[in-house]
Amino acid sequence: EYEARRQIATEEKQAIGRAAAALIPNDASLFINIGTTTEAVSQALAEHRGLMVITNSINVANRLRTVPSMEVVIAGGVVRPADGGIVGEAAVDFIRQFKVDFAVIGVSAIDADGALLDFDFREVKVAQAIIANARHVILVSDSTKFDRTAPVRIGHLSQAHTFITDHCPH
Repeated sequence: EYEARRQIATEEKQAIGRAAAALIPNDASLFINIGTTTEAVSQALAEHRGLMVITNSINVANRLRTVPSMEVVIAGGVVRPADGGIVGEAAVDFIRQFKVDFAVIGVSAIDADGALLDFDFREVKVAQAIIANARHVILVSDSTKFDRTAPVRIGHLSQAHTFITDHCPH
């Protein structure tokens, strides 16, 4: 399913990734959480210098680990085989050790009332820790997330300082 999601709205995700990367200056610290859109942001960050990237995504870490001037820090915890996401209490505890300049987060769904939603409560706990420990939260989401639903609440759209998407409904 994760590989299939990578193929959904690919051009939109790449454009969102470029827009988010443009907001992040060189020499910044940031969190990047799990997701295909956040992976697009990580790809767009490859030309940056002096970044410290803390992630709970093996895919993000693997994409950025070869960038010479970038320090990549990866959370410990349970690795989900489906998407290479690291979740659970160990990852939450790890994230809480930091206070970073930016957080780049993705979600599984955005409800009409602004609720940010996901499917895995263990991933939600990590995302909540990321939001709580960043000075500027950048939410990245393609417009298909407005048509989806998920049962676990991460937070609310109002917690994002910047929201980047390809299209807002209405």
